[in-house]
Amino acid sequence: MTTAAYVLVLLGALSGGFVSGLVGFGTAMTALAVWLYVLPPSLAVPLVLVCSVIAQTSTMPAMWRSFDLTLVWPFLIGGLLGVPLGVMLVAHADPQIFKLAIGLLLLVFPTALYFQRKPMAFTFGGRAADAAIGFAGGILGGLAGLSGALPTLWASVRGWGKDERRGVFQTFNWTVLFTAFCLQAGMGLIKLDVIWLALLAFPGTITGAWLGAKTYRALSDRNFRDVVLALLFLSGVGLVLSSIAPR
Repeated sequence: MTTAAYVLVLLGALSGGFVSGLVGFGTAMTALAVWLYVLPPSLAVPLVLVCSVIAQTSTMPAMWRSFDLTLVWPFLIGGLLGVPLGVMLVAHADPQIFKLAIGLLLLVFPTALYFQRKPMAFTFGGRAADAAIGFAGGILGGLAGLSGALPTLWASVRGWGKDERRGVFQTFNWTVLFTAFCLQAGMGLIKLDVIWLALLAFPGTITGAWLGAKTYRALSDRNFRDVVLALLFLSGVGLVLSSIAPR
């Protein structure tokens, strides 16, 4: 790897850690847009899992008291069922098609939700619908560390407040991504190169997560919603651009 590639790995870790500390998810959506320019998916995806778990573990103690665990458990059950399927798909998914599909999703839905300025609080489907969204998020988490996208969009539809959303995002993502990491490690997908890259990314991940957690406390419910949707949209832009860029 060149010096520029190492710098991009560190910058991706810093930005991914900041977003994770700010909203409780997003390491994959932020860091992958950077890392996939210099790393193959076989290294970038497990690196996302490692850095996501590090970032969210570092901010969990400060956030724990504000979490409403009664909202989280349907997502956890669905997510844990979906992770093994996502891990099995790692060896078969076309990275370009995958990035383009997820990128387009993240362009369309956050834009629609942003312009829907009236508060929404849909209760459609109840806990079963929450579990189904968790299942889909688990598949994406096992496949590419992107467990947060669908639950994040769903929380906007549910109309939950800032702390409620953060509790769902962070608890769900930590559980799904830690499980995905363990499964990938057990399947031999976590190579020595990933460990070395994780050590390189560690300072950026921790620093970014700390800064993000500090910023989170200054946001109102409305500000938090808009920041989340903007980050999802920008992540979609990055994924689409990286999917159509010349190889």
